[in-house]
Amino acid sequence: MKLSESVKSISYLKANAANLIEEINKDQKTFVITQNGEAKVVVQDIKVYEKAQETMAMLKLIAMTRDKSKSAKGIKETFSDLRSELKANQQL
Repeated sequence: MKLSESVKSISYLKANAANLIEEINKDQKTFVITQNGEAKVVVQDIKVYEKAQETMAMLKLIAMTRDKSKSAKGIKETFSDLRSELKANQQL
């Protein structure tokens, strides 16, 4: 993804929302939306977002299982906690 091709102003988003969403879904793109010349939000395909969330959960799992402290959980408990956290995030 080239940043120069993925930055759009909020005015562009307002005027072309349907086309932008279609492009995002079709090509699984991510766009940075600017307001007054400053990056404010990221708009991305839901599948790309979900994949990123799953990746973060797996990285968290790896970090938690590498922890040698007494508070470290087993893999079964960690997966259960991660599933619960992902479900809670999806309901937002």
